[in-house]
Amino acid sequence: MLRLGEKIIFIADRLEQNLPIGGYGYLIAYDRNNDNIFDYVVRVPKENKHYYVTATDIELEEVLLQQEAEQAQREALIDYALATNNEALFRKIMNGESATEPEKERDKEVQSREEFIKQIGLKAWI
Repeated sequence: MLRLGEKIIFIADRLEQNLPIGGYGYLIAYDRNNDNIFDYVVRVPKENKHYYVTATDIELEEVLLQQEAEQAQREALIDYALATNNEALFRKIMNGESATEPEKERDKEVQSREEFIKQIGLKAWI
């Protein structure tokens, strides 16, 4: 739950209330009425209006700024990987993993006792 007085940004208008998407406002109250869908009351100083909004229509400004910074960092790393022809870095950024990680994950799989004994027996027999 968001705190009162926090600066928020409108990210959606799911109920088609003509919210100023991309605009900012300040959280001024919680809507405690259980009979409606709205969660918060937001004050938009630019329009001099109050809006009743759902939690899915708004996001904290800090969270959006952090997401933008992470996106810019990711794009810069992709540009660097392409400029230096670093395929491993490019694959790690695009897939979220390196080429050697799947092999390591296969080795880390937990085996039952019977499977372990069977593998040892097969290796000893060969």
